[in-house]
Amino acid sequence: MPPAPPVPPPVPDLLEFDADFSGPELDLRQWLPYYLPQWSSRERTRARYDVGDGVLRLRVDADQPPWSVEYDGQTRVSNLQTAVRSGPVGSDAGQHPFREGLVVREAQGDRRLYTPHFGRIEVVAAIDGIDEHAMAALWMIGLEEEPEQSAEICVFEVFGRDIRPDGSALVGMGVHPFRDASITDEFERVPFAGDVREPHRYAVDWRPDEVVFSIDGIVAKRVAQSPQYPMQLMLDVFAFPPEPPAVAAYPESFAVHAVRGYRLG
Repeated sequence: MPPAPPVPPPVPDLLEFDADFSGPELDLRQWLPYYLPQWSSRERTRARYDVGDGVLRLRVDADQPPWSVEYDGQTRVSNLQTAVRSGPVGSDAGQHPFREGLVVREAQGDRRLYTPHFGRIEVVAAIDGIDEHAMAALWMIGLEEEPEQSAEICVFEVFGRDIRPDGSALVGMGVHPFRDASITDEFERVPFAGDVREPHRYAVDWRPDEVVFSIDGIVAKRVAQSPQYPMQLMLDVFAFPPEPPAVAAYPESFAVHAVRGYRLG
């Protein structure tokens, strides 16, 4: 089978979201520094990060508490997202139904900083600071104005356990349906021969009839289905503390050089 052709380069005039981390601080007009706070609280899910020299470093520290013991055990996470919304406390109306029995613990007002409906999303990232007990990712979730608008597009995810000594790795990409019956789960861990510890461009071209995944402009996966509603970005590092006597190498972190979104041309 011949190699997949490269995806066309983005058109600068169609750029609508440009997070280049060139400022001294995180731009809170672009990002909400919490992780699904409706299932926990903003205080409990507050991200830890550093910004400097045009690079964002998302990190999980040794003293960082679990984001939701009730629903996700000891998992720690530092996440930036571009929208949030929920129903009232005690309801089940909240984004990303990752398990059964979720109940809103802190109501969230409707905030939409960047919620594309088709287009290209890309991130330039170096996955250079996680061990086998962590994962770095950029993904997209539906706003869930209706419960079925809940699919996920995973732009990339890399577990530290899948990074080889030379930096080559398995890169997860694809779609998950959650409550969207129009989407079939189609996800794959694609072998990537490059060194993921160095900066690479992970991207999706999200079109009405397909989602095309690429690394450094080369197509890695094609999915012939597509969520049909606005979505938000989720940029994060997860830490999964091991059972003693095993220990994790904190901080778990990775470097993000840019996140950009383009309208369809």
